[in-house]
Amino acid sequence: MSMTETIKLYDRDAYAIEFEADIISCEPNKADDKQFDIILNQTLFFPEEGGQSPDMGILGGYRVVDVQIKNGVITHTVDISAGDCCEAEKETGKQITGNEFEPEKVELALGVHVHGKIDWQHRFYNMQQHSGEHIFSGIVHRRFGFENVGFHLSDSVVTMDFSGVISPEDIAEVEHEVNVAISKNIPIEVTYPSRDELAQLEYRSKIEIEGQVRIVTVPGYDVCACCAPHVKRTGEIGMLKVMNYQNYKGGVRISILCGFRALEAFRQKCDIISELMGIFTTNQEAIVDNVTKLKAVNQSLKSELGTAKSALLDYKVAELPADTDNAVLFEDGIDTNTARNCVNGLVEKYSGFSAFFTGNDDAGYSFIIGSKNADCNTVAAALRNKLGARGGGKPVMVQGSVKAAKSEIEEVLKEVL
Repeated sequence: MSMTETIKLYDRDAYAIEFEADIISCEPNKADDKQFDIILNQTLFFPEEGGQSPDMGILGGYRVVDVQIKNGVITHTVDISAGDCCEAEKETGKQITGNEFEPEKVELALGVHVHGKIDWQHRFYNMQQHSGEHIFSGIVHRRFGFENVGFHLSDSVVTMDFSGVISPEDIAEVEHEVNVAISKNIPIEVTYPSRDELAQLEYRSKIEIEGQVRIVTVPGYDVCACCAPHVKRTGEIGMLKVMNYQNYKGGVRISILCGFRALEAFRQKCDIISELMGIFTTNQEAIVDNVTKLKAVNQSLKSELGTAKSALLDYKVAELPADTDNAVLFEDGIDTNTARNCVNGLVEKYSGFSAFFTGNDDAGYSFIIGSKNADCNTVAAALRNKLGARGGGKPVMVQGSVKAAKSEIEEVLKEVL
């Protein structure tokens, strides 16, 4: 039986927070028996759609953990094990509407009338990101002719994939122009043009859209088909900051943050800089120079330590008994290449197995075992069967790891060597 499309209250008013609705379907979630999938006759909850994460909030006193749309029907997944929503919000320190959730819960069943409330902070932050992205993408399209071919808006990052490469200098110019548009506090328009009107309209759209097309316009900057809630005026975006960019699939992927999420990211970076200033006892301008010098010193010390370890290793190899077919060496702090080179040297000297274990009893050991005349997989199999070692390789050389004490490893080696 086909379900009637859900009335999208968020299209009517993106700033509404609470609503009333009737449950027209209520089914246990197939993946989690503590969750139910609820379909309402109408909803304020924006679903995961168009690359944007869904709204959060409560429905009938229960926390909404997911919202999905299929064929125009919106499904709300609620968690009945989440405890008291009011208390949960107190614990996280987040506010949904400036007021606490009501603790009263209703029966979740077909025909029940329910009250819903969206997490306004989450909704508004998403609106800031999405409106900022529209202006950015519109400017890129106007200046370079590139399309936004991939968009993702999560709770922590916004990424845009453009169909051509944009230089760092041009990205900075686009970022500046976006913030100029924000400062102008331009009204953002949402319209539903007829098919004839749409045919005459030049607008951006990543996909072919069936049915009524919703157009979001930032006058002078962008005209785009979009299903998501947006702020009323560009000034509400606050600001836009490019966080990162990289060449991607013949174009460029640009990450941005807007508004309060950009502010929080800036605060985090300031905290990191302040901490580094304290560590290096220097000012902000000298941090990069100090880190560069520290990196150079660290690399020099690593080189000196590597030389010393190699000399020590040569000494220990020379001390290994010569009147035996097998050689076993334990040494902590040796990198894989050095250990492999050591084993390659040992197999020229010893006719049986040459084994190198690096690590300690607490963290476990990595091993490389080589031989010119025997199958090293027999040793690896013994370590696996007795001590749960992992790894393998060819008969001439195997490598892997084992979480065991040195004494336990030596006992196994005594049995097979």
